[in-house]
Amino acid sequence: MTTRKRILITGASSGLGEGMARRFAAAGRDLALCARRTDRLDTLAAELTERHPGIRVATACLDVNAHDDVFTVFRSFADELGGLDRVIVNAGLGKGQPIGTGYFAANRQTVETNLVAALAQCEAAMELFREQNAGHLVVVSSFSAIRGMPRNMTAYGASKAGAAALADGIRADVHGTPIRVSTVLPGFIESEMTSRSGGRTPLVAGADRGADSLVKAIESERGTAYVPPWPWTPLSVLLKALPVGVFRKLV
Repeated sequence: MTTRKRILITGASSGLGEGMARRFAAAGRDLALCARRTDRLDTLAAELTERHPGIRVATACLDVNAHDDVFTVFRSFADELGGLDRVIVNAGLGKGQPIGTGYFAANRQTVETNLVAALAQCEAAMELFREQNAGHLVVVSSFSAIRGMPRNMTAYGASKAGAAALADGIRADVHGTPIRVSTVLPGFIESEMTSRSGGRTPLVAGADRGADSLVKAIESERGTAYVPPWPWTPLSVLLKALPVGVFRKLV
């Protein structure tokens, strides 16, 4: 397995992005970290380089909904680090309300961030990888992508299903080349997003376990991986098969 030395992570200032950055830094990888909150990014970068003095950590302010900036920042990171070996499309948004209840703006923002901005990130990453004829694109989708979700999860689940389909299509397009594409579908993992759900989410995994499992799945470079594998891999089969009435009660 190829060691991906130079890794870009979007949405790296907190949650799973921060957790991945810590683990890749401990493994000796160079990092390109971007997010909207540069104060948190700079604090994280200073900590990581102090703990792991052999690595390089580059940071940049990036709102992934500013699509032109995505291309500029990705190219700048590649220039600074001498290329990029892996890009993790992780930045996302968890807003949402039931469709038709007057919250179109929040639902639109969720879809724009999780799907349209993901497309911009994939485009920018794949331009670099096609030039290099090498690289690993990772799209962080969600377990909620497995089928249409009710209530507050409808727009979010649809956006993540779109991101998963986008990754699947890119994977098919570059099949047989040195470019690898992975879709990871996390279940419920402790983060700022889950903490805003108003209580402990059923089956939630701790942040450390979630980040460990996510990094392990990414390093395996499998095409598709549920994270953590237990219980989300068997649950994915079960929930796809449930009648809609039963499914709605469970989620």
